[in-house]
Amino acid sequence: MTNTGTARPFLDSIALTELDRGDGFARFSAQPQYVPWPKAYGGDTVAQALAAAAATVGDDRQVHSFHSYFLRPVDIGEPVLHEVRITRDGRGFSTRSVVGTQAGKEVFTATVSFAVPAGRDIYHEALTRSVRHAAELPSAEEYFRNRDALKGPAAEYWAWGRSFDIRHDPGPVYLDASSGKEGHQALWIRAFTDIPRDPLTQQLALAYVCDYTILEPLLRVHGLGWQSDGVTTASLDHSMWFHRPADLNEWVLYVQDAVSAQDGRGLACGRFYTEDGVLVASVAQEGVIRAPEA
Repeated sequence: MTNTGTARPFLDSIALTELDRGDGFARFSAQPQYVPWPKAYGGDTVAQALAAAAATVGDDRQVHSFHSYFLRPVDIGEPVLHEVRITRDGRGFSTRSVVGTQAGKEVFTATVSFAVPAGRDIYHEALTRSVRHAAELPSAEEYFRNRDALKGPAAEYWAWGRSFDIRHDPGPVYLDASSGKEGHQALWIRAFTDIPRDPLTQQLALAYVCDYTILEPLLRVHGLGWQSDGVTTASLDHSMWFHRPADLNEWVLYVQDAVSAQDGRGLACGRFYTEDGVLVASVAQEGVIRAPEA
């Protein structure tokens, strides 16, 4: 397996085509990016919806939170229409609602809030968990290089098709959860090639990448991997809060924990930190987690 990753899939994902704009609304088209499965990656849809909402607010404000639901799977071969409703513009905050449709059916809905930066930072949570640095961990490409258990499009996609170098501590769960059944993990993440350093693109990058692995702590609890027989997963709802600037051209740490699993669903939470341990964003997601009966 020899190839070179690039940030192009992410950048292509957030490239919007404006279709229409009127009093209180705007419509944009976006193209889901390739994955080696029929249905699009969830972070692809999230980042597109955020980009569409951001295109309707002034440059003086930035995304500080969003709350969303995945309503239907998104096909990778057809564009998604994102319709933005301008809910409110105040002095310090703006609110937008976004509905994504494909082939006439709603696939995604979100509420997005923007704030004017106040320039004050009175508290932050520093990283306290001990985690090995990215330099001590294998890349996904290195992980698969000497393994015969999985070859072909899935391995190639995980290795260098996701725009970002993603390194697990403990080891990844692509094949199984052989590294243990603890309900937490940490990942170092960095763009394969440079992406723009403006605040919006960096926020979109965090939103894009956060869905790749957020359900993995729940898989670990049950000793499962993505390729375990009979495993079914799907994102249901997703929320994110942006606290401070981040730069995914540098290593960013994503710490994740399983919270609860019941009735075929699981809740996981995550936090993004800079390399020197400053909290930059928080994530919560509930998803479908189904596995064969033991």
